[in-house]
Amino acid sequence: MRYPLSMTITLAIWIVCMMPIPETPLDDVRFIDKWTHFLMYGALTTVIWTEYIVRHNTIAWRRLLTLGLLMPVVMGCAVELAQAYLTTCRSGEWLDALCNALGTLLGCMVGCAIVYYKKHR
Repeated sequence: MRYPLSMTITLAIWIVCMMPIPETPLDDVRFIDKWTHFLMYGALTTVIWTEYIVRHNTIAWRRLLTLGLLMPVVMGCAVELAQAYLTTCRSGEWLDALCNALGTLLGCMVGCAIVYYKKHR
């Protein structure tokens, strides 16, 4: 497996997103679920970019953007649809899908900074 950490995080996101959410003290924080989606996908995308950059000397931008931008956005939408239609304990929300996509964009920006740093060091 070329990208073990990315695959592990992807699997973890799918598992966590299909499970019932327990009550926590953070439930009182406004938009905590949206922040969670944003950070999960930001972290996933940052890891995808980092693993790609570490494993390749040259960057195939089309492949990297497919793996590190398109795939997480599509996955974020798929997770929301799966929550809406395949679970009884979760609901799919388009605002969650938007937060997933925004987190992915954050991860891409971090990834671009890593590419820039690697190229200029």
